[in-house]
Amino acid sequence: MELTNKRRRLYLICGKAEQGKSEVSAFIKKIYQAKGEQAVILDHVKYLKDYVKDYFGWDGRNETKPRALMQQLGTELIRQKLNKPYFFINRLKEDIEILSYFFDIIIIDNIRLKIEIYSQQASFEDTISIKVTRPNFKGKLSAKQKQHLTEIDLDDYQRFDYTIINDQTIAELKNKVMNLINEIEGSNFKKKN
Repeated sequence: MELTNKRRRLYLICGKAEQGKSEVSAFIKKIYQAKGEQAVILDHVKYLKDYVKDYFGWDGRNETKPRALMQQLGTELIRQKLNKPYFFINRLKEDIEILSYFFDIIIIDNIRLKIEIYSQQASFEDTISIKVTRPNFKGKLSAKQKQHLTEIDLDDYQRFDYTIINDQTIAELKNKVMNLINEIEGSNFKKKN
């Protein structure tokens, strides 16, 4: 088997907690797979989650996610105190480089910081950033968690390629994602079996 780079597009799915980023990522993957393309979702915080599971006893369930610990470990310790702002970004870049030989479409779920967008765009061609927002959604985060860097860093970022407003049903969200992919890919994609 000859190994050649297959990746033709990298999607960055961005936004605050509980906005619907993972749902958008899953819809994008299914849309491309239905068109016969290989697609994969990478979680931007995979390695942070691994740390918390492997060393701090988290069971991996969203209901028990130790968000405060994850924010402290990822931002206050690794990015700030140890001065390693690219720690998780570089690990993900390596995954992208490897998986580019096996997948046409790579979707990065859970982008929370401008540096994460800039770094991927500088490293990879054909990168599309999509902001997912859910207006007027209160969510489960505490007031302190809502003010954390990972929740506010993108507030003043204006350079997203696209924005999806998640304000209706899951069926409507899926429809918005389908329309967006059709817009990005053009008329040939719509006709492809």
